[in-house]
Amino acid sequence: MIDMPNDLTAQPWFFCGIGGSGMLPLALILRQHGAIVGGSDRSFDQGRADLKRDWLAALGFDLYPQDGSGITSARQILVASAAIEDSVPEVARAAALGCRRMSRADLLSKLFNAASCGIAVGGTSGKSTVTGMIGWILHAAERDPTIVNGAVMKNFAAPGVPFASAIAGRGEPFVAEVDESDGSISLYNPAVAVLLNVSLDHKSIEELRVLFGDFVGRAGTAVLNLDDEEAAWLLPKARPSMTFAINHPAAKIGIEPGTIEESANGIAALVVDRREDVAHTLRLKVPGRHNLANALAAIAATAAAGVPVHEAALALDSFAGLARRFDVLGITLTGITVIDDFGHNPEKCAATLRTLRAHPGRVIAFFQPHGYGPLRQMGQELAATFADELAPGDLTIMCDPVYFGGTVDRSVGTEAVVARINALGGQAEHVPAREACGNRIVALAQPGDRIVVMGARDDTLTSFAQGVLERLR
Repeated sequence: MIDMPNDLTAQPWFFCGIGGSGMLPLALILRQHGAIVGGSDRSFDQGRADLKRDWLAALGFDLYPQDGSGITSARQILVASAAIEDSVPEVARAAALGCRRMSRADLLSKLFNAASCGIAVGGTSGKSTVTGMIGWILHAAERDPTIVNGAVMKNFAAPGVPFASAIAGRGEPFVAEVDESDGSISLYNPAVAVLLNVSLDHKSIEELRVLFGDFVGRAGTAVLNLDDEEAAWLLPKARPSMTFAINHPAAKIGIEPGTIEESANGIAALVVDRREDVAHTLRLKVPGRHNLANALAAIAATAAAGVPVHEAALALDSFAGLARRFDVLGITLTGITVIDDFGHNPEKCAATLRTLRAHPGRVIAFFQPHGYGPLRQMGQELAATFADELAPGDLTIMCDPVYFGGTVDRSVGTEAVVARINALGGQAEHVPAREACGNRIVALAQPGDRIVVMGARDDTLTSFAQGVLERLR
């Protein structure tokens, strides 16, 4: 249970970017604990998230244009990304009034550290899914958890709750995914720290080793993936530890060899608790071996928090997945499947493409880069991923990076990544405008194709994918 500090409910809050995947869960939790919360979002002003805006307004959030008009009192606490320029009207207005300012990480860590059983999920890929799995297991075990996720958890979504990325429970567990990209992972003091994997994303491997090593070293119990070489390398940093792996025989939570059964819609296996030498049946409604690894991480984490392995495995039978995580939007009468996916770094994209390639049918992969900066950081690795993971006859289509304004360096664009894919033997096309990409996909699609729409930081990608599906129908 959160021992909510008085200063978090006694003063009004204002979120700059309230509709963002990181901000929205925190705004929801504060509101559910009785705080007065307002905010603004550029996507609302641009008409890119009307459903989310209307839902927040109906819940009682005070929403304003992003012009500074929502900052009216020095008592307000402004929550804004550290990357937000001081010239943004709300930031400038808050500074003029002397408002306290917090980053998302500052607020989340304060909430998290106030809980008596904080479970933090870290790693380059899989955090949102594992956070959702842990939350669902704890919910099924009647532990009434608080959950802060970066994605909508389908199990908790309902007609009146379409954006269920946060749950404000009354029990002891507080489950949250934590971010290494800005170094804020150092702010958390978890009872259970889960480390899924370590690979190139926003920082160098050397920087990540330090951040994640300190993360597992601070935890009451560290849960580490022995199948991931970098995560396993950090095992000596942990004090008490709980390990998991699909393939590593020393993992405490593992898989009985030869028991994995994959289908296009799910995966099943026998989970072995090697502490007791007991096996339990696990059936998932989400496909791919990466999701099997995610499930083992969630089972190991909840075991560290006191949930029996057999209860955790049983709960995951009904885990419905997350929005935009290999989210099958529909299948046409001619067998064309359209999938919405959050893949945006090499490891996430590779996991999605491998899942698709494990089953018959051509793949058309549409990718919208989530910024010009990420292309400079990982463009070569992304190109290698699409070239290596797709088969001859498959196709990658990329539009220009998402850009909503600002002063970012746009000198490195999509065309360089596409050229690299083709040079490596893949087949890729650069179509600058996203609408034109949709036209190209519809023109190319054939019966039995799997079309996956990939990218991050843009809520309209789901409506784009749905539009492609409707046109194909």
